[in-house]
Parts: sequence; structure tokens; C-alpha cells
Amino acid sequence: MTITQRWIDLIHAVATGTKKTRTLLTPVGAMVFGLFTVSFIGASVAVDTLLKLPAPVPGSLRFPLSVLLISAGAALAGWSAFHFLKVRGTPVPFNPPPELVTSGPYRFARNPMLSGVFLLLFGIGVLINSFSLLLVFTPIYVLLNIWELKQIEEPELERRLGRPYVEYRSRTPMFFPGTKFCAWRKD
Repeated sequence: MTITQRWIDLIHAVATGTKKTRTLLTPVGAMVFGLFTVSFIGASVAVDTLLKLPAPVPGSLRFPLSVLLISAGAALAGWSAFHFLKVRGTPVPFNPPPELVTSGPYRFARNPMLSGVFLLLFGIGVLINSFSLLLVFTPIYVLLNIWELKQIEEPELERRLGRPYVEYRSRTPMFFPGTKFCAWRKD
């Protein structure tokens, strides 16, 4: 059995297990995701400083563009989380909604919460004028999340939610409406 399969089995066991276990592991999962995300920001600042990388965004554009990206990202992530909480689930895979959520932003994308986080990272990159966060670390972050979704989260969702999830995945793009990210699906 591969490490990936063991991780899928662990997430599935917790997600379908007792409420007490899910509730206990939810803050742990949220902290791990938060630290993972913050580490990309910290690494980019270190790389920018070490390599003395140029500022990528002109001063007059920096603040309004960062406010736009950060606001849009936070609003999208918050709207997405609200729809999970509405059906008594959380964004943490250990404590997911008990049913497939296709309301709100989930009508348009399978992972709008992550789309919001991606926008937030780009917005923070603009705000702190980080060349490496905008052009290196955020794209790597996106790719790592795509890998995790395709290799771990989507197989667990298919296992737990069955055919309704498979049909939803086949018709709904991964991150942004009108894109073909759903072409990466396994059908």
C-alpha cells in the first residue's frame, strides 16, 4: 500500500468516523494548512532578500491591486467556507460536509476556497512587492495543491460521496469558471 493510499484511507476513516475525532483534528488540519501557506510567504521574503530581487509592481499600482486581490480572495474563501459550515462541515478534509456541496461558489468551481487562497497569495505578493511570491512560490503552491487534490482529496471524495461527486467533477472546473482545469480529472 502506497503512502498516498494510506493518507486517503486515514482521511476517509476520520471523515466518516466519530464527531469527537473530527472535531479534535479540525484545528490541527487548519493549523497545518495555515503554516504550509505562511511558509511560502516566509520563503519568498527570504529568497527576495537573499537574491536582492527587483520589486515587480510599480509603487502607484501596488496598493490598489493588492487590496483588490486580497479582498477578492478573502471574500471567495469566506463565501466558500460559509457554504461548508451551512451543512455542518468544515474546509478541513478531516471534518468535511456530510454531503456534496454544490451551492454558492461551488456551482461554478469545485475548489473555490483554494481559488480564494491563490488570489490572497498573489495579493500578498503584490502588497509586499515580492518577485518570488508572485512568480515562483505562488505558482509552486498552486501546483502542489493541484497534486494533492488529484492524488488524495478527489479519490477520497469519490470514495465517500460516490457517483454524485464523479458527475459533479466531470461538469465543474477545478478552480475558475470557464477554464478547462476539469480536463485533469480521472473519469
